[in-house]
Amino acid sequence: MVIKQVKRWFVVRANAARWRSLSDWADARGAVFRQARDGRGFQIEQPKALPGPMRIEWGPSQRAYIAGTELRMRVELGLHGDLQMMVIARDLMERLEKAVFEAYTDTLKTRVDTDTPEEMRWLVMFPKLKNFNSKPVRERFGALGVNRDLIGAWLEGSLSDALALASQDLLPEDRPFVLMSMRGNVYLRVAMPDPGLEELQGLVRLLETACREALRVNGRLSDGGPWPTTTSVAWQSSTPE
Repeated sequence: MVIKQVKRWFVVRANAARWRSLSDWADARGAVFRQARDGRGFQIEQPKALPGPMRIEWGPSQRAYIAGTELRMRVELGLHGDLQMMVIARDLMERLEKAVFEAYTDTLKTRVDTDTPEEMRWLVMFPKLKNFNSKPVRERFGALGVNRDLIGAWLEGSLSDALALASQDLLPEDRPFVLMSMRGNVYLRVAMPDPGLEELQGLVRLLETACREALRVNGRLSDGGPWPTTTSVAWQSSTPE
């Protein structure tokens, strides 16, 4: 036990220096930076962030389709719970579609159970966007949602521009990436072997843009725009975030 504690102390101490720039950045934003207890990751909490409270986590992946470590981010926006939309790296989308098909035909299952992550279930539940305004976005990402009007509206403005820019260097073609609106919040998940400040800042800017555009779509719905008509509410997952 003592040896494990000493090893953990050395890991935490080494990471304190390794992540100093991230900690300073968080502090400048009015956020709190904390290392994970085992020294294998960190969390950044910013309750007063705009456009909503933000949580950032880096550590071991929680998804089978991401090997190693990942970055997870969430912004609480209070969106309508039925506002379910997703942008996903096209390479990852094609891999997950194949995996879902194989898993639920080989085992003779007729439905996707609720233990399956939303990003996989949605691929067989929701319609995919076919008409993209941006060619780079169409080539590098797939998009789907509770209906095409909503996902198209989410991508019709600055989010499309931000994704096109990110595809140039921040999100290379083979990098697993998912951006989702669900349970009233917006989430971003991406493979990240080693977190760096510049990379983290770029992804935060992308997430903030996605949040502003989601609020715009949510406001349009409140004004009497198109409303989801699928049975997606029945598929809401009870799996912890």
